[in-house]
Amino acid sequence: MPNTVVEGRTLSLSRPDKVLYPEAGFTKADVVEYYTSVGEVLLPHLRDRPASFVRAPGGVAGKSFMAKHVPPGTPDWVAVREVHRVDGSTDRQVVVQDLPTLVWAANLAALELHVPQWRLPREGRADRLVFDLDPGAPATVVECCAVAGWLRDRLARDGLEAWVKTSGSKGLHVLAPLRPTDSSAVADYAERLAREAAEELPELVVHQVPRKLRKGRVFVDHSQNAWTRTTAAPYTLRAKARPTVSTPVTWDEVAGCEHPDDLVFTAGDLAARLERHGDLLGPLLDSSRAGRLPDGG
Repeated sequence: MPNTVVEGRTLSLSRPDKVLYPEAGFTKADVVEYYTSVGEVLLPHLRDRPASFVRAPGGVAGKSFMAKHVPPGTPDWVAVREVHRVDGSTDRQVVVQDLPTLVWAANLAALELHVPQWRLPREGRADRLVFDLDPGAPATVVECCAVAGWLRDRLARDGLEAWVKTSGSKGLHVLAPLRPTDSSAVADYAERLAREAAEELPELVVHQVPRKLRKGRVFVDHSQNAWTRTTAAPYTLRAKARPTVSTPVTWDEVAGCEHPDDLVFTAGDLAARLERHGDLLGPLLDSSRAGRLPDGG
């Protein structure tokens, strides 16, 4: 079992040659290398947010599972925090605060990193709004781009700036930074805008959950604004056939999208994009750009 030293922490890497993405020949060592390469831009989006991991120890062709609990054998230097649950009880979750923790998680085959819209210790006080745009076949990310543009303009009417990233799967995430606001108010506002989108774009948008309603349209999922829900973090890998990444994109790229492949990015694409653009979601971390809900939140 080889060891590696990350910022002064010695980590044992188990089975680094294990292929986790067979279609791409992408190994656990490649996952560790990828997360190390994007740590500088990824970590600020994870910091102080309790993490949920999608783990795939046998690779993406095998079983994967969502893990919220602290794994057995977690090193004592990994940050663990108490998190309240809906029923009033508390749970303990990992908070990815530094690069050694990120590499440790990658070694667990934690391919996907999901976090809530709020930071500890301000549970349930959202500092961002998110819409998850999910296309129902034969609709694709191309249709999602049209909906994202509508949401951007609609949010702007309420004084909120929007940014966008791919989900790393089929759709897009539209996000807006907020002054810390009660999550229930954010969820209500997001639902209202999703309904407006469905009313104004009835042939393109659906805001209801049943999949039978989504055929050929884009489901505007507003539910991830609830304080108990999480969203795939920026720059996370996804447990798909290929090592696709939830990648920040420009609004010009959204406007110019003509084919689904135009907005598909894998781990190997990120170095060049970061060199060219830096962190396109950096404004989400800038409190001076955070907006207020139109009713005050």
